[in-house]
Amino acid sequence: MFGNTQQPIDVMVQTGHLFAPLPDVIRDDMAFIDRLHLYLPGWEIPKMRNEHFTDHYGFVVDYLAEALRELRKYNFTETIDRHFSLGSHLNARDRKAVRRTVSGLMKILHPHGEVSKEDLGEILSFALEGRRRVKEQLKKMGSFEYYHISISSSDNETGEEHFVVVPEQGGRDLIPSDPLPPGTVYTAAVSGDGTVGLYRIEVTTSVGTGKLKLAGGVHGAMKESIQRGFSYLLANKSAFGVARELDTSGFHVESIDLLGNGVEAEVGVAFFIACYSILRKSAALPALLVLGDMSIQGNLKPVRSLVEPLQVAMDNGAKRALIPIENKRNFFDVTADVLENVDPIFFGDLRTAAFKALGLN
Repeated sequence: MFGNTQQPIDVMVQTGHLFAPLPDVIRDDMAFIDRLHLYLPGWEIPKMRNEHFTDHYGFVVDYLAEALRELRKYNFTETIDRHFSLGSHLNARDRKAVRRTVSGLMKILHPHGEVSKEDLGEILSFALEGRRRVKEQLKKMGSFEYYHISISSSDNETGEEHFVVVPEQGGRDLIPSDPLPPGTVYTAAVSGDGTVGLYRIEVTTSVGTGKLKLAGGVHGAMKESIQRGFSYLLANKSAFGVARELDTSGFHVESIDLLGNGVEAEVGVAFFIACYSILRKSAALPALLVLGDMSIQGNLKPVRSLVEPLQVAMDNGAKRALIPIENKRNFFDVTADVLENVDPIFFGDLRTAAFKALGLN
């Protein structure tokens, strides 16, 4: 499996003599991705150059294919146990993936089955790293189930345990610490199965008469929550001191799904703050995540859970979070790491939320 961590995973499967991408419904299926044994990062594979080709004799492809077919009769999955043990944190699927990868590499590199401890350690390290990268891709797809993972092996002789880390783990800094342009706000939502959606809401204005136009990425529950937020802003424009600006502007809103997992999200509070930000020409605080939804009358709706969205947001660069006051009792359910790195900002009404988000007195 090849991929690029900056984009959704592209899984290629062999069909006849060609490779073709899997349908989106399978590519985005986390249960399917979890069954892949190894993720081979394409950015670490050197591009083909002339010096990579030999001017000596080599195997005919048909001969090599027949040799590999014959090697299917052999099983090297237990070779690891000669010198190493897999870490206790690996689940059954992880162990199966690592052992099968080691077996496959043994067939290519040491088909006679004899391998030194040093070489076996290198093969095992590669297999563990490839499996860790599968988990990292699942993590980037927003599944909280994969946020607390640990991949390791131990030396049977010394007992020393080696934990595998990869360069791309720990998020992608999708929420920047730099100042944002007015009208831009980050928000998150969590589905019933614990999958987290991370979104950037962008609102721009043009000369108009107070109309709202929805661009790409806005549909379903998100569309309804945005319409509720805009209706409330229209009804209370004078109270918020933006009546003239609102009546002479047209609003265009777009939602960018940063994790690409299509989680249904109600983003009323984030949208309201984005609108207020563009009208006041004042940017939201940097590295801020806004949580919560609202009714058409401005009543706040708390989020289902704080644990998952705050963890994902922190891993992607958030330093502070604007949280409905009704969720205050849930804040201490989050991990100590989040408590230490994400500053909570609680609000009890939309005016307070807007002023705190923009850093206004």
